Amino acid sequence: MRLAALTFALFALAWPALAEEPAPPAASPEATTDTAAPPATAAEPATPGEMPAQPATPIGPRVLIQTSMGDITLQLDSVHAPKTVANFVRYAKEHHFDGTVIYRVEPGFVIQAGSWDAHVNYRPAHKPIPLESGLPNKRGTIAMARGEPDSATAEFFINLADNTPLDADPAAPPNTTGYAVFGEVTDGMDVVDKISVVPRGDNGPMKGAAPVDPITIIKVSVLPDTAP
Repeated sequence: MRLAALTFALFALAWPALAEEPAPPAASPEATTDTAAPPATAAEPATPGEMPAQPATPIGPRVLIQTSMGDITLQLDSVHAPKTVANFVRYAKEHHFDGTVIYRVEPGFVIQAGSWDAHVNYRPAHKPIPLESGLPNKRGTIAMARGEPDSATAEFFINLADNTPLDADPAAPPNTTGYAVFGEVTDGMDVVDKISVVPRGDNGPMKGAAPVDPITIIKVSVLPDTAP
């Protein structure tokens, strides 16, 4: 993770293009805030409130994220990202996310959460999982944040736009580039959009990206009708 933080810190540009996992305190006392910026045409911003256009409904569990600004329902995709879905469900059932905050808001890009609370305390995570980066990072999809490939743990983000720079490079070997999309928002995209425009400050692991008024994840639940 230290190597990943140093790599990303080389790119001190205004609008971040990569959704990296901030380094936990044991790896680095200060999480990196700088990442590479894509060309202005790389992503296609969507109109707030517009739901993402997706193919057929994925097969997998449904998850409810209850936040202090409203509820977000996810349909996870166990077919295309089975290990990533199992990892997320494990953290949800262990209540790892409950009481944490959305610590990164980048308008027109992503909102991000996982292991940090409002006091910038980090919750230890399990061992990293393999990268499953086959699905596109379209608006409304949920994906895992990471540093190096095969380093994702509990940090996740929801795409606010069609973030094509985060997709896997088709010319590269499978699961070596890109970010692992493992589901999509099916209800509550209006809540995601409201979160994306809140005032931001420095009280978080990624400076300048944390909501001034903390947005708490009250509970993450696997809905009983789809529990694996």
